[in-house]
Amino acid sequence: MALDVTASDNALPRRAMKAEMLDAETEQELARAWRDHRDEAALHRLVTAYMRLAISTAAKFKRYGAPMNDLIQEAGLGLMKAAEKFDPDRGVRFSTYAVWWIKASVQDYVMRNWSLVRTGSTSAQKSLFFNMRRVQARLEREAQAEGASLDRDQLMQMVAMDLGVPLRDVEMMDGRLSGSDFSLNAQQSGDEEGREWIETLADEGETTAEMVGEAHDQAQIKAWLDQAMDELSERERFILRERKLADEPRTLESLGEELSLSKERVRQLEAGAFVKMRKTLERHGEALTALFA
Repeated sequence: MALDVTASDNALPRRAMKAEMLDAETEQELARAWRDHRDEAALHRLVTAYMRLAISTAAKFKRYGAPMNDLIQEAGLGLMKAAEKFDPDRGVRFSTYAVWWIKASVQDYVMRNWSLVRTGSTSAQKSLFFNMRRVQARLEREAQAEGASLDRDQLMQMVAMDLGVPLRDVEMMDGRLSGSDFSLNAQQSGDEEGREWIETLADEGETTAEMVGEAHDQAQIKAWLDQAMDELSERERFILRERKLADEPRTLESLGEELSLSKERVRQLEAGAFVKMRKTLERHGEALTALFA
């Protein structure tokens, strides 16, 4: 049976912190045991080992007012869904794959239960909901540092540009959020030494684990691309390198002259090479989707 994510606020985090750290080989063995044999003991061990990741991710959403225990439960459900869908043969670490499912599960919960906001779950709406106030605070700080002040219309327009969403969506979300929000630059206590609320927001920078995971993923993607290139003919590889990878990409005409081919034939070879690479990369389709999600 999988990890009980309905435990009390304190019991589950305590157990998670004591859980083992899995190396890549053990992780792969457990994932295969669950995938191939539905070994519940393997699933329990895999999920338990990464529950600390789920709790850490859930903690970043405390500022939205949801009970921490509920956030942990949702993160745990996302973790178990990741374990169910994970394919160990794709060459991706489980933690890298799982963090997307965990974050998506918690975000959906927060969106569903926010007292004022009853929006859908499009990427634009999520971007606004989870980033709007942080972006507003940053823009206001930058303006103050330059000795300028922003009125509401200017601020809304700048937020829309920063997040790449329509102005009307920013104005609508601002109205929905304004009922329960307060200035992020307000002090937490009345004295002059009190911290501003903006200081309590989760650091958006990458953690060491995330940087290591990203480096691993980039290496895996490069290996897949190299494999796809290796399956091309020498002439096809030459055309792609000169057309797409060179600092100054060459024209079809210049390549045609060097290879004694017509411009149209070079174009056909280039298109055919892309088709071959696409078919090779499709074998890693689910893993590529997880990496770029």
